[in-house]
Amino acid sequence: MMLRLGDVAPNFKAKTSEGEIDFYEYLGDSWGVLFSHPADYTPVCTTELGRTAALNDEFVKRNVKVMALSVDSVESHKGWISDINETQGVEVNFPIIADEDKSISEAYGMLHPNASTTFTVRSLFIIAPDKTVKLIISYPASTGRNFQEILRVIDSLQLTAYHSVATPADWKDGEDVVVAPAIKTEDIPAKFPKGFKEIKPYLRTTPQPNK
Repeated sequence: MMLRLGDVAPNFKAKTSEGEIDFYEYLGDSWGVLFSHPADYTPVCTTELGRTAALNDEFVKRNVKVMALSVDSVESHKGWISDINETQGVEVNFPIIADEDKSISEAYGMLHPNASTTFTVRSLFIIAPDKTVKLIISYPASTGRNFQEILRVIDSLQLTAYHSVATPADWKDGEDVVVAPAIKTEDIPAKFPKGFKEIKPYLRTTPQPNK
């Protein structure tokens, strides 16, 4: 099975480095980031989990809960966490799932046979409070994830979920946004009182409405 944008993220129960969890209960009303790693004690992933821990305050500020996954055991995860904390100067403060039977990996389409028949690819899912999948990214083993991009996407998803706007290329929180095409130009002033610029009839921009 390969998940698609808009699909409901499968729920699961799992053993993790922080005890047994139910995924939906763990998320509650929060947004979620679920990301997988090929194996414990791998160099790129060590830096990624360290970076995730270092950005804890940024995730909390956005009401996002984070969970990692690999096919190794809880015991292996705990040993790896010690290495991550030591080498990255952090305290890993989120659960790492032990998906030893690969059931979660299969449900989320994290196993790509052309990459590996035994290890998960490095996939990342952003999941909304309604448990729908809003973003899917898969990275090769040699390229570390850009966590500033992940935070940027979360900002965009949260903004566009509650306002009739989209975010343009390279947008960052606080910059102008694009008015949704469904909004008629004559209706923009009432909906977006900060003003707008009409570049083309189909391309209208306005200051970020929640700032």
